[in-house]
Amino acid sequence: MDFNFSDEQVQLGDAVGRWAEKAYTFDRRTSIAQAGGFSTEAYQEMAELGLAGLVITADYDGMDMGATECMLALEKLGAALVLEPIAHTWIASVVLENMAPDAVKSAWLPKLASGEAFVALATGEKRARYKLDVCSSTATAADGGHRVSGVKHVVVGARHAQAMLVNATLNGVQALFVVDAQATGLRVESYSTQDGGTAADVYLDNTPATLVTTQGLDAVQLMSDMGVACLCAEGVGVMEHTLRMTVDYMNTRKQFGVEIAKFQALRHRAADVKMALELARSMSYYATLKLGAPAAERTQAMARAKVQLGNSMRLVGQQCIQLHGGIGVTDEYAVSHYFKRLTQMEMTCGDTMHHLGQVSERMQDTAGVFA
Repeated sequence: MDFNFSDEQVQLGDAVGRWAEKAYTFDRRTSIAQAGGFSTEAYQEMAELGLAGLVITADYDGMDMGATECMLALEKLGAALVLEPIAHTWIASVVLENMAPDAVKSAWLPKLASGEAFVALATGEKRARYKLDVCSSTATAADGGHRVSGVKHVVVGARHAQAMLVNATLNGVQALFVVDAQATGLRVESYSTQDGGTAADVYLDNTPATLVTTQGLDAVQLMSDMGVACLCAEGVGVMEHTLRMTVDYMNTRKQFGVEIAKFQALRHRAADVKMALELARSMSYYATLKLGAPAAERTQAMARAKVQLGNSMRLVGQQCIQLHGGIGVTDEYAVSHYFKRLTQMEMTCGDTMHHLGQVSERMQDTAGVFA
């Protein structure tokens, strides 16, 4: 199998990396976090690079690229701790293009591709505990359309969204709907997240909604699986930059008149961090390649990848903080924000223990080792 990237893919990663390094500095990120955790200007800059329409086909003004390009872009965005959730745009785009009726596609996909609209993913509920088949929100047919009632929690970017994808139970089965952000009966209570971003609790009270698909559970599973793959790619970028900052610090910080990078015990710990990073990178590639697999195989692969990602993030975050010492946990020092992002990613799309349980439940008699 050839794991080399094409010239076009390399150029895309380089372009995103240059933008992130020059335009999305740590100072700019800090100001965005203090202003609410989402910059419309920064999101539009990414859209102008073509990122908003990366996975949308040319029929709807998109770039018509795939999962590998998303992975490469997210590694660069993760390295800069970009707060704006461009990955959610890709997830919404794939779900709409593959499952929505033509009228819904025509209404939203060109806007998503241009960056004119952002669609939030409003599928999480308090009592679900990462279980996708738990959905207490309800939908009813009314006035030739549908109306949705329920509460969604930790909806990333909801305050800045022009619409939301909402799952609700319709006639006993989960369905997926598009809800306009200006619809009656919709209320958004926004708050800041640990990593400096923004999320919200969304309350729907007999809110008008447009049906996307009655196969809501399949849609939500696809959204979750894509979310895991995106987190793996972003996590690699976050961990890689965290290690880079740590090595730079070790090469300048002195104890007993000697750079601490020369202490053998600390060099061994840095080597352990590098190994954890590369394990996460290999599973990120695995997750990306498995996005096109049948649903059951895809979901099993994402669970495996998220387990390794969680283990790697924990080791990298903790060791890099300890190698920095006290300065590593100060708010003014960048590495503390990388640690916060890694911590929050652990709880997103299912934590390590949840996915370890998923791996166990889906394991066959041979555990996939023997034919």
